[in-house]
Amino acid sequence: MVLCSGGLDSCVTLALAMESHEPAVLHATYGQRTAARERRAFEEIADHFGIPPARRRVLELSFLGALGGSALTDPSIPVPRTAPGGGIPVTYVPFRNAHLLAAAVSWAELLVAPAVFIGAVEEDGSGYPDCRESFLRAFERAACEGTSPRFTPRIEAPLVHRTKAEIVRLGIELGAPLHLTWSCYEAGDEACGACESCRLRLAGFRAAGVEDPIRYAT
Repeated sequence: MVLCSGGLDSCVTLALAMESHEPAVLHATYGQRTAARERRAFEEIADHFGIPPARRRVLELSFLGALGGSALTDPSIPVPRTAPGGGIPVTYVPFRNAHLLAAAVSWAELLVAPAVFIGAVEEDGSGYPDCRESFLRAFERAACEGTSPRFTPRIEAPLVHRTKAEIVRLGIELGAPLHLTWSCYEAGDEACGACESCRLRLAGFRAAGVEDPIRYAT
């Protein structure tokens, strides 16, 4: 089971999982600004890897957007164009990864899939508490407690301690379709190049010595 947002990290995570598994993929919309563009990226990445429709699910978690409180889901909160300061940034969607993982574990239990892969990365978590390895290990323990005794799910986060440059290089090594991925927090046609996610992505490609294959407005 691989959580796939359509972004760079989840695409490389899926490429890693494909090396030894025939995974199912799970995508979620939750009221984020770029939901339609992320959905397109997810479908194109799944097509690239030949994942059949029976092993794809798209879930609607609109309650996260309805709750508000994040620049990703509330249009009245501007997406920052500067590096975040200390603390948790305004782009954090409260407890989002817990909801995504819970949905993935539910489907994994039905399919008897032994592992759930997530592209969480501590380096570019920007202070997001649900990207930390300690959170992922705690969630794994909770998942094992709350599922059938015959089902002991593992939470796999193979990129959690990698830099963005290392992720780019790994993706290229694996032949991952990085040109299909979408990372921008704000735009749906050309990536803005200015939001935190775009800047982290661009810096990773520069550090890896590789040109980013997607188009930017700036």
